[in-house]
Amino acid sequence: MIKSMTGFGRCETAENNRKFTVEMKSVNHRYLDVNIKMPKKLNFFESAIRSELKNYISRGKVDLFITYEDFSENTSSVRYNKELAAEYLGYLKQMASDFDLDCDIRVSTLSKYPDVFVMEEQDIDEEELWKELQRALKGACEMFVQTRITEGEHLRDDLIAKLDGMLKLVDFITERSPQIIVEYRQRLEERVKELLGDTTVDEGRLLTEVTIFADKVCVDEELVRLRSHIETTKNTLTAGGSIGRKLDFLAQEMNREANTILSKSNDLEISNCAIELKTEIEKVREQIQNIE
Repeated sequence: MIKSMTGFGRCETAENNRKFTVEMKSVNHRYLDVNIKMPKKLNFFESAIRSELKNYISRGKVDLFITYEDFSENTSSVRYNKELAAEYLGYLKQMASDFDLDCDIRVSTLSKYPDVFVMEEQDIDEEELWKELQRALKGACEMFVQTRITEGEHLRDDLIAKLDGMLKLVDFITERSPQIIVEYRQRLEERVKELLGDTTVDEGRLLTEVTIFADKVCVDEELVRLRSHIETTKNTLTAGGSIGRKLDFLAQEMNREANTILSKSNDLEISNCAIELKTEIEKVREQIQNIE
């Protein structure tokens, strides 16, 4: 199978009064580029999350969104900082003495000073939390991969159809190429007769001109290589796997051969066919950019 680099996955899990929601989407990219957005309290899992993603994805720009809700009753507690409160109180009494003021300190006032009371999160079992997050992450990844496979199958079928069409164009050029040599000889003979009248045509000279022309417009090697690249691309698509980079290279080579055929051609039908080939190759290259 082949995979598209466009995909989407979502999974939501809820257990032990905790709820995880994981969403991910991707577009094509030369390498694997992962952007993760999640609550700060889960940041220590980032390395493990990236390692998990590599089990499912090798290429693409991936945006990963994680939300976390904890419905436990005792998720946080208040800590009273007695030492700090005593320090505040000592300085307040000293101020009252230094400036001869009434020491009207009340508990409600002292409690409002910074860090006298601090909200603290309860200790979390990281191993248990990771198992729950990993379960949601795997669920999203499995859905994500399936959407990529489905899209990849559509891409494969469409690409193979385009490649088959390109083979027909190659067949046409292969059949047409020898004919233009014959037509060139006929035109040359007719032109010489027009100019020389009944004078006998020098067959040796005529053969030399035709040979030079044939060598100039010969595209046999380009056609062989182009056909080979098309067949290799079809076989690669059938084999599947992470083939995006290989297909991109093959498309570049196909375009190179089509350019050479077009540059050598002085026949309108072959030129039109070569232009159509280049157009189809460009369509193939665009679609290949979306294959992992």
